[in-house]
Amino acid sequence: MQKKTGKISNSLFLESIQDKIRYHFENSDLLKQSLTHSSYANEHRSASISDNERLEFLGDAILDLIISEYLFKRHPRMPEGDLSKIRASIVCEASLAKTAKIIELGQFIRLGKGEEMTGGRERASILADTFEALTGAIFLDGGFDQAKNFLTESLIKEVEQVSSLEDLYTDYKTLLQESIQKESNKPISYEVVNEDGPDHDKNFYVEVYHGTMCLGKGIGKSKKEAEQDAAKKALNNSKN
Repeated sequence: MQKKTGKISNSLFLESIQDKIRYHFENSDLLKQSLTHSSYANEHRSASISDNERLEFLGDAILDLIISEYLFKRHPRMPEGDLSKIRASIVCEASLAKTAKIIELGQFIRLGKGEEMTGGRERASILADTFEALTGAIFLDGGFDQAKNFLTESLIKEVEQVSSLEDLYTDYKTLLQESIQKESNKPISYEVVNEDGPDHDKNFYVEVYHGTMCLGKGIGKSKKEAEQDAAKKALNNSKN
């Protein structure tokens, strides 16, 4: 679909995003507000346009509640600490941004010219914040059950496709550090060996070393994610 920045008032455009999220608003103003970044609102102050930050605040709380309920019912014997770790991984910026990309949310966001020119439609922070705002808007418009349906068909569906829930919350860097310290006092270090992709959608390539020995190589959308991947690979290599 062709991007239609600033044309959110177009009824066909509104219909398109509602078809994608499988929810149709009674109050379309809530939908428009949820898609309005502060940069757009600031450029249109004379029109008294509200940005989505208050809806983002609400959506964040709704997300926590619905994901908590989902995990509580799915894992009846899991301790609170592990449930909290998994929830934090599910509602983190990277996870929300990934789900927002799957439903192509970026093309519907109202952005200011500066954000538009610097790749704001693909920026993880903007996508995640808008996803939260949209969740809040659906809750206000249709209630808890509609917000839950939206998250079940988007975020939770993606979570259930993860091969191992362990990957959602395990701190592989800490596990690797603890494993190494059992046998050696030499520190481990992480080195970014390459980066590619545009600024708003980079890939980072990291290698983890014990002294001069490379233990594993990882890739991720952030340095932290790549380091975790490298540590996981290192642990798998040690087992093999």
